[in-house]
Amino acid sequence: MFQPSTAPSFDPRSGAEKADDPAAAIGSAARSLGFARVGFARAERWNDAAERLEAWLAHGHHGGMQYLATQGDRADPRALFPDAQTVIAVALPHGAGAVPLRTGPTGRIARYARGADYHDVIRDKLRQLAQHAADAVGRPVRARVCVDTAPLLEREAAARAGLGFIAKSTLLLAPGLGTYFLLGALLVDVELPSSAPVAPGCGSCRACLDACPTNAFVNAHVLDARRCISYLTIEQPGAIPRELRSAIGTRVFGCDVCQEVCPHNQSPTPRPVAPELAASPERQDLDLVALLELSSSAYRRLVAGSALRRVHRAQLQRNAAVALGNAGDPRATEPLARALESSRYPLVRAHAAWALGALGSGREALERAAESDPDPSVREEAKSALGLTEAPPPL
Repeated sequence: MFQPSTAPSFDPRSGAEKADDPAAAIGSAARSLGFARVGFARAERWNDAAERLEAWLAHGHHGGMQYLATQGDRADPRALFPDAQTVIAVALPHGAGAVPLRTGPTGRIARYARGADYHDVIRDKLRQLAQHAADAVGRPVRARVCVDTAPLLEREAAARAGLGFIAKSTLLLAPGLGTYFLLGALLVDVELPSSAPVAPGCGSCRACLDACPTNAFVNAHVLDARRCISYLTIEQPGAIPRELRSAIGTRVFGCDVCQEVCPHNQSPTPRPVAPELAASPERQDLDLVALLELSSSAYRRLVAGSALRRVHRAQLQRNAAVALGNAGDPRATEPLARALESSRYPLVRAHAAWALGALGSGREALERAAESDPDPSVREEAKSALGLTEAPPPL
C-alpha cells in the first residue's frame, strides 16, 4: 500500500526579504529557473479527474502499467503530502536539435529523450524553487517535489494551475508554447491564490486523432496505451503485438506523431528550449544496426543520464529489430540473422525473426531457428516469418 512520503523543509535564506506578493515572486523565480509556464492550484481532491481515471482503468487502457491503479489516490495531492495546500505546476520546454547525417538506417527517439534526463533536471529546479518559495513567504516551507514518477495526475494539476488545457491528444497544450514541454509539480504547505484556467482550444481539429499510426485513440481525450507506440517501445516488457509492428516504423523510443501534426506546434519562430534538455548528438536518431548489436557497456554509455535508461537493453534491441524490418534495407539481413542465431534474449531473437520475414530474406537462419531454437516463441515467430520469405527454386 502506498504511504505518503516526508516532505523536506526549506528555511528562508539569511537576508531574504518576505515578498509583498509571494505568488508573483515565486512565478518570477520559476521563470528565472527556465520554466516557460508556472501556475498555482488548490491542493484538493479532483473528483471529476478521479472518475475519468477510474473509467480509463476499468477499460484496461493502462495495459501493463498496474502501478497506475495501485499507487495511491492520484487525484488528490494530499494523499502524497497531507499538509499540502497548493500545487505549484511548471512546464520546462525541450527541443529536437539538428539530426546528424548517417549512412545506414536510423531509429527515431522521441524529442524529450534526446537530452539530459528530465527527471533529474526538473527535480533539481523544483528544489531551488522551494527555496525561493520559503524566501518569498518569509517562513519555513515544507515541499514535495513531483516529476512524473510520483502518484499524482500532473497534467490535471497543470491544467488546474492554468498552464494550458488537456488536448484531444491527452497532452497538456499551452497556447503560445504548444506541447513540447515536460511537467513538474511542487506541493507546498502554503496557501497561494489559484491561477485562472485556460479555455480548451482544440475546436473541431482531429489532426492528432487521425494521424496516430496505430489508431491508439479510442475517442478524443481517451488513449488506449496498449496501442500507443510510446507504450509499446518503452513500457511494454515483452513482445510487441505482431499486428502493430509495421505501424511503429523506425521509432525505437517513444513517438511524437500526435505532436508533430498539432497546429499549435507549427510555429514559424523558434520556441524556447531549456539548455539542459537540448538534444545531444549521441542521442539523436540512432544507427539501427549498432542498436541491435548494442553491448552491455555501450548500452550503459547510451542511457547514462538520459530518460533512455527507462528501458532494458533487450527492449532497445527488440525495438531496433522491428525498425530494421520496417526500414526495408536489405543490408540489415546479415545483422538480423546474427541476432536471431546468437542473441541471449528470446525477445530479441523473436523480433529479429519477424524482421527477416518483413524483409523477405534470411531464410536459412529462419529455418534453423524454426527447427532448433530453444524458445517456443522464437520458433513460432520464425515459422511465421518463413511464410513471408521466398523459398529457393528446386534443383
